[in-house]
Amino acid sequence: MNILCVDTSGPSAGVAVLRDGRLVFECSLIHGRTHSQCILPMVEQGLAGAGLQAGDVDLFAAVVGPGSFTGVRIGVSTVKALAHAAQRPCVGVDALEALAAGIQDFGGLICPILDARAQQVYGAVFRAGLPPVRVAEDAAEKLSEYLARIDATGERALFLGDGAQAFAREIREALGERAAFAPAHLCTLRAGSAAALAALRAHEAVDCMALAPLYLRAPQAERERAAKEAKAHA
Repeated sequence: MNILCVDTSGPSAGVAVLRDGRLVFECSLIHGRTHSQCILPMVEQGLAGAGLQAGDVDLFAAVVGPGSFTGVRIGVSTVKALAHAAQRPCVGVDALEALAAGIQDFGGLICPILDARAQQVYGAVFRAGLPPVRVAEDAAEKLSEYLARIDATGERALFLGDGAQAFAREIREALGERAAFAPAHLCTLRAGSAAALAALRAHEAVDCMALAPLYLRAPQAERERAAKEAKAHA
């Protein structure tokens, strides 16, 4: 099975290609442009590097979030368009699960955490495995709430993701010596890890029109509009 996976959920854009379970192409790019300007050239590069045409792809995958609202929309829309043109199915990959999939040798809790802005984080909890074994569902919540849930387990916890880097001091204060941090190269989502999860979830593939972003909260514009309406009716 040939799988093409696209990730535009965070600051970097990523593309990976699997052929019969083997990673044959992976590219990640941090750039000064929007993802919409670079992702299609990266897809073309990935297909060419794997010796494939778009019609040779059996399954298209997109990292559907949580993450940047605009970035997630770009990735999902790109994959839907590619899959529609090729008449192939799609599968969505959870960004937090894909981050956790990069850790295979930690005995405690694996805690991917992303800075969601607006005084919130996107977080989940897993144990090592492929796919990772889920302990807690994805949530958008205050950092203190997320850390309290982890602290209550009494276990060691490995943090990764941009939230681990941004909130390292707060994490150490909350968990002390039970907190560990993944090295920097494991704190960025790899398209190859997402593609591996897509392969494991191939049986969950859907029609391209059914692929949808994973938003854990309303976009900022909607939140601001709701706040204005509530204020107007107060």
